[in-house]
Amino acid sequence: MRIFRRLLAWVDAAMAKSAILFMDNWSRVERAYRRPFSRLSFRLKFAYYPLLACAALGWLAWDWTHTRSLDAAEDAIFDKVVRWRPWEPAPSGRVIVVEIDECSIDHFRSRGEGGWPWSRQRHADLLDALDRGGIAAVGYDVLFVDPSPDDPQGDAMLDAMAEGGAGRFVFASDRLHRDYDEAALLRMIDAPSAFAVVRPPRDNPQVAMQLPYGKNMRRYSALANVTRNQDGVLRDIPLREDVGDWALASLPLQTAIAARKRIAQPPAATVRPNWRRDSRLPHVSAADLLTGEAICREKDRPALPLRGRIAMVGYTASGLNDAKPTPVDPIMPGVDVLAEATEALVAGSAIRMPPTWLKYLLAGVLVVLTAFAFWRGEPHEDVDSVFVATNLLLLLIAFVGLSFFGAFFDIFASLGFVSLNFGLCRLYAGVQRGRAVGNADYLPEYDAGDYPWLAMARLRFVPDPRLDGRAAKRRRREYRRRLRRFLYAGCDAVMIEGVVERKSWLHDILDDLMLLVWKGRDRAQAFALAQRDLDALYRHFNEQDERLDDDGSVLICVVAAEIDDGRDDSQRGERMRLRELLGQDLNEPLEWPLSASNTFFKTEPQPR
Repeated sequence: MRIFRRLLAWVDAAMAKSAILFMDNWSRVERAYRRPFSRLSFRLKFAYYPLLACAALGWLAWDWTHTRSLDAAEDAIFDKVVRWRPWEPAPSGRVIVVEIDECSIDHFRSRGEGGWPWSRQRHADLLDALDRGGIAAVGYDVLFVDPSPDDPQGDAMLDAMAEGGAGRFVFASDRLHRDYDEAALLRMIDAPSAFAVVRPPRDNPQVAMQLPYGKNMRRYSALANVTRNQDGVLRDIPLREDVGDWALASLPLQTAIAARKRIAQPPAATVRPNWRRDSRLPHVSAADLLTGEAICREKDRPALPLRGRIAMVGYTASGLNDAKPTPVDPIMPGVDVLAEATEALVAGSAIRMPPTWLKYLLAGVLVVLTAFAFWRGEPHEDVDSVFVATNLLLLLIAFVGLSFFGAFFDIFASLGFVSLNFGLCRLYAGVQRGRAVGNADYLPEYDAGDYPWLAMARLRFVPDPRLDGRAAKRRRREYRRRLRRFLYAGCDAVMIEGVVERKSWLHDILDDLMLLVWKGRDRAQAFALAQRDLDALYRHFNEQDERLDDDGSVLICVVAAEIDDGRDDSQRGERMRLRELLGQDLNEPLEWPLSASNTFFKTEPQPR
């Protein structure tokens, strides 16, 4: 036990010694960059904050007109929020997915009727089963580009089903790259699912498309193309592709229209589904519909009713390579993606996004407000609290809006940008305060041998007794703000602030405690510096429309002493003399009102 105590004592002593050694050397590092910053802050004063705000607004304007990186940053954040939200909406049940899955393909393969691709006759039979079930509309996410050389009867039957559906069955087509438009024979006026965005249209451009082989299938077809964001994730589903004054409808849009759903005209360019991770859209296997039996579903589970619903048909078998990365699933089948877009249109569950300019406007407003708060000289504790509270409120709005109202208030990148500016303001305010309180990292250390005389002033604000409690509290806070701003801007005084911390149990009693100290080579120099700063302080208090003198007065008590007289007095050294000076200033009952010309330095103090 004794050895353990010795070891503990040795470790404690070693840590204390190493801590002192580190801090002494680290102080040299801090002073190497803090003192230049201090000199810079003395020259810039409070102009730094509007300059920083202008620079931030300039960057926002440049980013808006160029890369829009602030907008792109929201994509990754959206993925996190949509996965972390505490509640996700259940699907409406109006849209179902008819999946050509492994089970369906294996079922017909096991019966010797071939695997994938299916015959056109089987696709026609699937549409017939959906039609007999009372389906309202079908989007068929399988591209039938060429007729089958081995099954012309099946080709004809599938096209006949398209004709019989009279627009309720919408087939997939493919929009080729715009580079092929010049050689295309098809014009927009003849393109299926085309509609005019500008009425009347002023042009009729060429458009390159891959259309289904059948006449009626071409007539009732729409684009199955999707586009990904820059990071490769698919978040927004196109509803149309503009070509001149025209647009081509997407498969989800045309399917929703076929089900006689009201769609805004012209529709939006994209839709962002309310991506769900845990609650999928209703699914039914194609084999179950084709056979009328429980082939792929559990035997005791009833068949999914079809009447009045909208179906999106497509393959989900993993070997068919139709997987898309989405915010909730990196390998979501393409038919599920289109079905989610259709669900968003039919059920009105699309995530509503504010216009892109709003996040730039929000960032700009918050940057200006942040810079303005620091420019005013607001206490950093209050600014920190307001900043944290504002961020928490905006984050809460974003989560609540997405979880319960289907609206994503994408402010996260804006908050990140504002936080960067807040940190720069906070850093500069720290430099200003370090200089104002005489921190040795920002100013040369005080040497009593060079400046033996100190003048010390105690400042106290006395509000007008006619003010009510709330008004007096506001004026006292305004007094401290203006005083802080005056000192942060740079003067010869060093403030002793925070002797009693805000919110402590002594704060109400010593709320007005503020001490200013000036150094001088003699008494006259110390008093001259004090008088110059106090005269300037009076002007600072009363230069605005809301004069401080109108609601109260600032009372001052000034004392001075020679801290180092050159004599070696072990009983009353520099520290004891400084303590006596501090005690004298705190205990002195005589005070003078702050005025435009504080000549009381040259006269004997008179009681108030």
